[in-house]
Amino acid sequence: MKRQSVPFTPRIALTALLMATSACASGRGYDQAEAERYIRESESQWAASVASGDQKVVERILADDFLGVDPDGGTYDKTTMVAMTKDGPKDFVSNHLDEVKIRFYGNAAVAQGSETWERRSGSPLHGRFVWTDT
Repeated sequence: MKRQSVPFTPRIALTALLMATSACASGRGYDQAEAERYIRESESQWAASVASGDQKVVERILADDFLGVDPDGGTYDKTTMVAMTKDGPKDFVSNHLDEVKIRFYGNAAVAQGSETWERRSGSPLHGRFVWTDT
């Protein structure tokens, strides 16, 4: 089966080091319900940034030492991700968060979810991103 080529975007990759909240990152206590709300909202905003090109969302969400892994096994950092976000609207009409499941392990959280996207051109025109953030 031939693999479909999809332009690299911020949400196509398995990603790591999403900063859940500043309280979680600093090791202080936190309100788990508030952290979950923040993560869910941030994931939704990040998904939308694929089509809007809003770099500020990605700058706010990703830790400075962010490291992502693309579908071919290559890695990229926060600076690369922020720069690539700007170009998203050239390829994507929309990208929406479908679902996200969040689990907490002490002061760390793992979010797994999916998004549905629509491209401006090419094949396929519609598709889905599946990802894991920690």
